[in-house]
Amino acid sequence: MSLKIEDYALIGDCESAALVGKNGSIDWLCWPRFDSAACFAALLGSPEHGRWLLAPADPQARSRRRYEDGSVVLQTDWETAHGRVLVTDFMPVRDSSPHLIRTVRGLAGDVPMTMDLAFRFDYGSVIPWVTRLEQGDGIRAVAGPDMVVLRSPVALRGEDSRTRAEFTVHAGDHFSFALSYVPSHQEEPRGADAAQALCETRQFWRDWSARCTHTGNWHEAVLRSHITLKALTYAPTGGIVAAATTSLPERHGGTRNWDYRYCWLRDATFTLLSLMDSGYRDEAFAWRQWLLRAVAGNPAKAQIMYGLAGERRLTEWEVPWLPGYQGARPVRVGNAAYSQLQVDVFGEVLDALYQARCAHLGGDPQVGWDLEQALVRHLTTVWDQPDEGIWETRGERRHFTFSKVMAWVALDRAVRSAQQFGLPGPASEWTSLRDRIHRDICEKAFDARLGSFTQSYGSSHLDASLLLLPVVGFLPASDPRIQGTVAAIEHRLLRDGLVLRYDSAEASDGLPPGEGAFLACSFWFVDNLVLQGRQAQARELFEHLLSLRNDVGLLAEEYDPVAKRQLGNFPQAFSHLALADSARNLGQAPGPAERRQKGAVLERGR
Repeated sequence: MSLKIEDYALIGDCESAALVGKNGSIDWLCWPRFDSAACFAALLGSPEHGRWLLAPADPQARSRRRYEDGSVVLQTDWETAHGRVLVTDFMPVRDSSPHLIRTVRGLAGDVPMTMDLAFRFDYGSVIPWVTRLEQGDGIRAVAGPDMVVLRSPVALRGEDSRTRAEFTVHAGDHFSFALSYVPSHQEEPRGADAAQALCETRQFWRDWSARCTHTGNWHEAVLRSHITLKALTYAPTGGIVAAATTSLPERHGGTRNWDYRYCWLRDATFTLLSLMDSGYRDEAFAWRQWLLRAVAGNPAKAQIMYGLAGERRLTEWEVPWLPGYQGARPVRVGNAAYSQLQVDVFGEVLDALYQARCAHLGGDPQVGWDLEQALVRHLTTVWDQPDEGIWETRGERRHFTFSKVMAWVALDRAVRSAQQFGLPGPASEWTSLRDRIHRDICEKAFDARLGSFTQSYGSSHLDASLLLLPVVGFLPASDPRIQGTVAAIEHRLLRDGLVLRYDSAEASDGLPPGEGAFLACSFWFVDNLVLQGRQAQARELFEHLLSLRNDVGLLAEEYDPVAKRQLGNFPQAFSHLALADSARNLGQAPGPAERRQKGAVLERGR
């Protein structure tokens, strides 16, 4: 059975990633890209679906692990009754073929070690043909289009379609194992110099981390969140995946299991502002360029998510041979939500491009303006239609309040771009429609009896996405309607200090009810407390959220406060973006939420 989600750590090379368990087993690896078929899929099944175990043979061995400062180089310190060893796991930033390197260094005494390697291509379904390298220093595994080569300093043996080894590490010994990938029609990849690769990898991450300009409180947590975001970046295109995994459940044993190895437009503004606020303008520029390329084309065909290079067809299918994470089925590859109508993404895209323009990201403010105008023109024809909403419901479409608010945001940012930068466009028409949408929302989405905005028009349900209304500037945090909404969410959706996305027992989204608390929503609640001047309460909740990170500072999508376990795909970019924003909102004045709110709120009648 797979470990707890929080028992894994991420290593990566900004093109793909692996999850390393506390037990020394790498249970998830997709090569050559984040969204490629996994060659280690034990995370969603058993060791027979592919994994690489490297650990002391003593089952009583104890481990402690940490990331090297400012990096995703993972160190695990193992201690047995007879000695200590240090295992270092990392993936060098690529110059050609991808590599995954594991080194073992003897610290004290003598430690018998075991290695158990099972190659399984295509999500655990294909057992490759394994042969020894001519040089005698390792093995080659080939099946169909894939080849993986392991170079090993110790003798290997084949057993039950697996590769195994036993060896003893004495104090001062050093062993390096290098796993490399290449398409099977090409020549074997060259072996990596482990020492040089480690030195270069350390330097890459140290240089990158040194650019972080956040110097306030919680520096370590903010930096770790940005390192995680960088590790989830697909360097060739600048796209950023929502998570490194697929099908980790939002409820233990449940069916809410989705593939998150794609790039969501919804993350656009959060990502752009977070990167710029921490000094990472190059990454922000690359993300903005990816965004422009991805949405280019017919605005009517704009999607909520795309592939790493902007691919549009993300066909969803189920993997019948994988039993799922701790039995949570189905395992899904692809994501059918890519074809949904989610009106809010127009707001996210226009807001991100407006923020980039204000920050002079990329120079000429005209860049992308023709595309933005086309998106606004299309939005004027769909804003009043029901949609699937921010949570990608698979039930009946509704007039979701957050979708309407983000339609307002799209018009507001278009007006601002035209007025502030002298860009051409029918600003007066956009202003008129923007104000009409605002009135429509206030009339149809606000429930006077509850004293709160609701999830959708005519509904009495609450939704945590409403916490973003003051952040995007729809109404100021001081407005009684916003204060009533925050109070209602605090009363009905707050559980053990964490915020649920919605009334899951009541809100029909076409799926069985029940899930954990959505961590990003909990950070949004912190932001609202800050905007309302409730600093002490905001700080207390933020510290509580920080305590939910695992031992190396990572967060999944959700958290189960009863079982005290992380849930959902891991690590989750949205959770880490929200963490970094909340830290800045608490630690600087004005924080990003206040700046964004003041920059968007216009004088308007109530």
